[in-house]
Amino acid sequence: MAFYRQVGAVPPKRHTQHRDGQGRLYCEELMGEEGFSGDSSLLYHLGLPSAIVDATEWELGDQTIVPNHPLRHRHLRLHELFPGDAPAANDPVTGRRLLLANADVRLSYVVASGASPLYRNAVGDELVYVEAGSATVETVFGALSARPGDHVLIPRATTHRWVPNGTQPVRAYVIEASGHIAAPRRYLSRYGQFLESAPYCERDMHGPDEPLLVSGADVEVLVKHRPAGQLVGTRLVYATHPFDVVGWDGCLYPFTFNISDFEPITGRVHQPPPVHQVFEGTNFVVCDFVPRKVDYHPLSIPVPYYHSNVDSDEVMFYCGGDYAARKGSGIGPGSVSLHAGGYAHGPQPGAYEGGIGAEFFDELAVMVDTFRPLLLGEGALACEDPDYTWTWSGRGPV
Repeated sequence: MAFYRQVGAVPPKRHTQHRDGQGRLYCEELMGEEGFSGDSSLLYHLGLPSAIVDATEWELGDQTIVPNHPLRHRHLRLHELFPGDAPAANDPVTGRRLLLANADVRLSYVVASGASPLYRNAVGDELVYVEAGSATVETVFGALSARPGDHVLIPRATTHRWVPNGTQPVRAYVIEASGHIAAPRRYLSRYGQFLESAPYCERDMHGPDEPLLVSGADVEVLVKHRPAGQLVGTRLVYATHPFDVVGWDGCLYPFTFNISDFEPITGRVHQPPPVHQVFEGTNFVVCDFVPRKVDYHPLSIPVPYYHSNVDSDEVMFYCGGDYAARKGSGIGPGSVSLHAGGYAHGPQPGAYEGGIGAEFFDELAVMVDTFRPLLLGEGALACEDPDYTWTWSGRGPV
């Protein structure tokens, strides 16, 4: 995201001496993408950011994935995953349960009340949608306030932790990339500024405002990484606290973007899903469906037409409102639908005709379209509605 930001104390020129009031030299760290060819930021530490004093294995939760076979559309009831007192024992990082995954992206869900350990994803960027509750996300760049409806984008290798606020647990839908997540290129000028035609802009993105200066010694950080393609975890111990940053500047940093700031693009006839796109990753896209006026051609059919996913799996997380196209199928807030590539899907019987004349849709959903098939994680298998596949026919399997 090529949008320059400066926080705290930095020297007038990069890669030059930067000292405190007693003449001690700060340690400059370059955090950059794509080697030295992508977006980057320079951070100035009190201690050595590379000083590690211990490294041991961190056992991740159940990462088992199985094929979607036999091939079926799936409905996952996420609110069934964390019953009773489970949120009190969970934190927003280690409490995640894996729903769907392929080589490019992993989708998880968590309900948690406790603060997470310090954590860094060395595999790719994370985009966390806050369904409910609020939290402070403490990062090496400073703190972010996360509220319901926020997408929290945390760049790869950013050390951070989640601290839920108040008495309501945080409910979060987590999109983990195997690379980077950014605004669609068609929204940006040749120099990276959002165009007038884009459905959001720089003013809607909220990054850290001041350093989060923390001291400490022998500090643990959990790191997720992927040697030889296998997802594993390592527990590193740093000699000094990673949050010992007095200032930084650059175009790479975490930020929040609230779904309510997405300005929907509408038309006289039904608009295809790409008009709802908010982010893109390698071999996947993220779209936000928000309350909006709908088609105004005199013969329009506002409800989506039936369509086959020739090149992609479509995953819809229903966050709120009333999703008209699937009314009567069991879909509601907290649902995830997986419509697999290979055969058609679309509105519930009766919704196609019943939507004629509608002027407004009150719906809220986050969609992920992937361009490689998704496999099922243990969380998906634990909360699946087994009857969903047959809701178009009104019959069970023969």
